[in-house]
Amino acid sequence: QGQLVEYGGGLVQAGGSRRLSCEASDPSFNSYVMGWFRQAPGLEREFVAAIDCYNSNTYYAGSVKGRFTISRDNAKNTVYLQMNSLKPEDTAIYYCAADDYCYSDNTVLLSYDYWGQGTQVTVSS
Repeated sequence: QGQLVEYGGGLVQAGGSRRLSCEASDPSFNSYVMGWFRQAPGLEREFVAAIDCYNSNTYYAGSVKGRFTISRDNAKNTVYLQMNSLKPEDTAIYYCAADDYCYSDNTVLLSYDYWGQGTQVTVSS
């Protein structure tokens, strides 16, 4: 069973930046759709960003477009989420996820087969 582990969460001031990493347990994840979701207290888990199987397309939620960037380094079995111009409303637990089917709707939570344990990002005002 493959595993995903997130790193990089923490406390950051509004307007600052943070980079999250998601390390996969084996190289098979390099051919999967990889996504980031987040869940704030009392709210449902929501889509943040995704990168497709072939690294040719990226997708973003409207609330983070232009501020966040998803990328992957297949040599390191790692996916990144670079977060810039952070706002207090970005405060949430951020989850990495993988979908082994390349043609799902990658903005939908149920499309994903593997999940990390989450990492907390807190943005102070």
